[in-house]
Amino acid sequence: MKKYKVLFLCTGNSARSQMAEAFLRYHGGEKFAAYSAGVEPHGINPLTEKVMNEAGVSMEGQYSKDLTEYMGKEYFGHLITVCSNAEEKCPSTFLGAFKRISWNFDDPASLEGSEEEKLAKFREVRDKIEGQVKEWIQNHI
Repeated sequence: MKKYKVLFLCTGNSARSQMAEAFLRYHGGEKFAAYSAGVEPHGINPLTEKVMNEAGVSMEGQYSKDLTEYMGKEYFGHLITVCSNAEEKCPSTFLGAFKRISWNFDDPASLEGSEEEKLAKFREVRDKIEGQVKEWIQNHI
């Protein structure tokens, strides 16, 4: 059975889009193929991996990718931006994406504060992304 491809896009491909990719693979991997990219990739934030490990969701094999790695080379049923910056910077015509939608989540990496405050923000965003991914899966099965 061919899997339905979904690309999650954010600015740095360091947190939000990585979480969404991992959650779609975890909750819908039998029906969906999950990918992620950034318009200005920075590498995966260590706190992203930490909070995903806490949730029991593997990010094995994931790495920070540039959007151009997929443009015109892969076909996706959905392109989902997970921040307003990526929504603004992604070309309005993305060759290879059938449907484009936007989910805007706070950038946990931009929070200033202690390690515990940063972790709390990463956990909050992680939980919101998981809920959104699960809801999206239910609407697309």
